[in-house]
Amino acid sequence: MSRRPLSVVVITKNAAAQLAACLDSAAFAEEILVVDSGSSDGTAELAARRGARVMQKEWLGFGAQKHFAVEAAQHDWVLCLDADERVSEALRASILAVLSAPAAQVYAMPRCNRFMGRWLRHGEGYPDWSLRLFDRRHARWSADPVHEKVLTDAPVARLTGDLLHDSAETLAGYLDKQNRYTSMQAETLFNAGKRAGLAQLLLSPLLRFVKFYFLRLGFLDGTAGLVHIVIGCCNSFHKYAKLMALQRGV
Repeated sequence: MSRRPLSVVVITKNAAAQLAACLDSAAFAEEILVVDSGSSDGTAELAARRGARVMQKEWLGFGAQKHFAVEAAQHDWVLCLDADERVSEALRASILAVLSAPAAQVYAMPRCNRFMGRWLRHGEGYPDWSLRLFDRRHARWSADPVHEKVLTDAPVARLTGDLLHDSAETLAGYLDKQNRYTSMQAETLFNAGKRAGLAQLLLSPLLRFVKFYFLRLGFLDGTAGLVHIVIGCCNSFHKYAKLMALQRGV
């Protein structure tokens, strides 16, 4: 049986340093679509040289931008990647197998994150199930400006093989990004009418640490795992602190 044709979609902004490895790992797809937001580092040119179809689109926010890319793809089956991700050989084989005879319309895959020079295998960093392969007639990206997610009413099946995430950013750059993300999260919650109190401010980070460091064995990832989890706990604290500041108008 011939397999369903696949479009790989990637949204980019100044991602030339990471994009080549991503596109090379996705070369098995019938189409690669890169939706760029005005890069100035040669991202669009690099993508075109690698055989991708390139579109320019002003930035809409992560969720809306990814939804635009999915809708612009040539094929109904899409695999959504970030520029700093790549498809492992095992995941590639798994994707090709399910496209030959899909048992579901939506698939999640384990994402393996590299942090402070170490591939995390426990805690919050793994398996980090990510819903990325789907028939767009049965799923869509949410409109969230950050921490977007795929929305579907269809049962979600799981693939084998890791999606490898290696941002190669410095710890300082990672922290700067988390600060921006928590600000956007707080604003999104506030605009949705959500409110936070002292209990959420204190308990959310604590429960998060217990879950990922002890129950999910994050301590087995050494110092990198500890730092990764503590930053996640700080993000939870900062998000609710910023939400409380918005509530008080300060």
